[in-house]
Amino acid sequence: MTYFLGRRPLAAAVGAVLAVGATGAVGQQLMAAKSAEIDIVNFAFTPQTLTVARGTAVTWDNKDEEPHNIVDVPSDGKPRVFRSGAVDGGEKYTFTFNDPGTYKYICSIHPRMEGTVVVK
Repeated sequence: MTYFLGRRPLAAAVGAVLAVGATGAVGQQLMAAKSAEIDIVNFAFTPQTLTVARGTAVTWDNKDEEPHNIVDVPSDGKPRVFRSGAVDGGEKYTFTFNDPGTYKYICSIHPRMEGTVVVK
C-alpha cells in the first residue's frame, strides 16, 4: 500500500507541471492573437486614430459602397510600410503592426480620408 501512496504525490506533481505548461502555451497563443478594427463609413476612417500594442492585426472594413484603399504616408524619408489594393464595399484589408511608431495613412482614391495608427 505504501508503494501506491508514494506514487500518487509524484503523479499529481507531474500532472500539475504539465497543466501549467499547457496553460502557458494557450495563454501565449491568446496573447499573440491581438486584433483591432477600423470601419470605413461615409468616406471616413472610424476611429480616425487607433492605438494598439505591437503585434496587433488591424483590419479595415469597408462599409461604403465605393472602393477605397489604405496607404501609409511615411515621414522623414522612411519607406512605405503598407498599401492595400482597392477594397470594395463589404471587403476588408488587414495589416499586422510589429514595430512601434505612428503610422499616418490615407485612401489614395479619396485623399481627404486620413487616419492614424499608433503602435506602442
